[in-house]
Amino acid sequence: MAFISNLGLAFSEIVQAHEHRTALLYPASGECVTYRQLGNLVETIAAGLSTQGLGQGDVVAMFHDKSPAAFAAMLACLKLGIIYTNLDADSPWPRIGKIINNCQPRAIVNAFTALPFAAEFNLLPDVQVLNLQNLARPLGSRLLPEAGRSVTGASPAYIMFTSGSTGVPKGAVMSHANLLWFTQWARSRFDITPDDILTNVNPIYFDNSVFDFYTAIFSGAALVPLLPEQVKDTRLLVQLVDQARCTVWFSVPSLLVYLLTTRVLSTSSFPAVRKIIFGGEGFPKPKLKQLYDLFGGRAELENVYGPTECTCICSASTISDADFQDMQNLATLGRLAQNFDGEILPLNLAEKTFGELFLRGPQVGLGYYNDPDRTAKAFVQNPNHSRYADVGYRTGDLVYQDAAGCLHFKGRADFQIKHMGYRIELEEIEAALNTLPEVRECAVIYQSLGNGLGQIIAYAVVDSEAFAQTLLPKVAAIVPHYMVPKRMITIDVLPKNANGKIDRVALQEMATRVQQASAETASKSE
Repeated sequence: MAFISNLGLAFSEIVQAHEHRTALLYPASGECVTYRQLGNLVETIAAGLSTQGLGQGDVVAMFHDKSPAAFAAMLACLKLGIIYTNLDADSPWPRIGKIINNCQPRAIVNAFTALPFAAEFNLLPDVQVLNLQNLARPLGSRLLPEAGRSVTGASPAYIMFTSGSTGVPKGAVMSHANLLWFTQWARSRFDITPDDILTNVNPIYFDNSVFDFYTAIFSGAALVPLLPEQVKDTRLLVQLVDQARCTVWFSVPSLLVYLLTTRVLSTSSFPAVRKIIFGGEGFPKPKLKQLYDLFGGRAELENVYGPTECTCICSASTISDADFQDMQNLATLGRLAQNFDGEILPLNLAEKTFGELFLRGPQVGLGYYNDPDRTAKAFVQNPNHSRYADVGYRTGDLVYQDAAGCLHFKGRADFQIKHMGYRIELEEIEAALNTLPEVRECAVIYQSLGNGLGQIIAYAVVDSEAFAQTLLPKVAAIVPHYMVPKRMITIDVLPKNANGKIDRVALQEMATRVQQASAETASKSE
């Protein structure tokens, strides 16, 4: 077997081996795109991008609509060595603007009928806007044979932006080698073959979509892209998954909980599914038991873990009867998968009862784009030796190890949370609040509601109570919808501890009292 050095070459081999197989399947419309058709579309779009002067090392930002042309544009970028990043068209401009300022794209590729934030992009003369439908039309130009030949495993493939504690999103950079290794591991770990049909319920700008896209396309399997409006309609979603005969499902737990809560799942649902994979946040154990009782007899449930900085997923644990013997223990990471060496950095040197999870291996990314300071803090030399370069990633996840070698989640070393599957730095929400002139001081906490559920609570000291009513809408215009606090509580002064820092424990207790009072009021009204 020939050595494959980059994703463009890998995709060419997939097309040759599986040209008549289905690459993309859209059950709602019946559209079916073969690998040969997708490969031809990739060649056309790559030629169009090259004609526009775009090439290796350039950054292209995309507004992606899950159409065949949009997926082909991602592959065209990989073929040319262009670094792509997918943008969330529903995010407020202040956040999109920070991302654009960080990655400095040479072009915006737009798949939608209208360009999101058209007025704002008109003020950026150095960024050309390319209509994807125009790029997808054969215009007679052909890709030069040498295009993309210098792309290596070390070349960046994409930038995935996540929440940043400074208020500026962080752009994690993954290489071609990271993804080649990831797809090889995913095929082996989940027994993916060209006969599989994978769901794509995850947004393309969201980390979990990396598993959907790369695992399916680089295995010669079929991918079923599902649009946001289809995912929101739970009954339609299950119907489309069943109709497409999907064999592998992957989502955040909260979507599966929503399907269970709306009672659209039954023992006859997902008839072809053999793997139900979930990750990105905790799964309430009672709900997980409900899912297991429905499907455990004919499909494997897989709990996965992995930060964006380490190519989406780095560990998987198969759920079994043993996981439900203790219904109180709700947070288990399971064993680290074989593609990673796991290191625990002891934080309590006296007892060594827990430590920060430090990940090493071929899926550790290249760092944060255009952000050397944050890269230096998170991507560090293995603390166990200094004999050679051995850079790993500090996850910030605090874990302890049991006698069987399993790692269990204990908490975070910072203020990062997982909410609705998204990784959120609470400081980014605080930074947004602090831009509002009426806010004198603020703090944001995450209140646990039990069973793995929680909500974001914001506290603000304001000059006038009248300002309080306008704070949430103003924050919603700065941060994405999943970062908007559930509740805004105005307060005369934020509690401080002996060191003069904000007393977040006191704020948690205050939120609990407010929650209890609300529950009592609701109970009396019934």
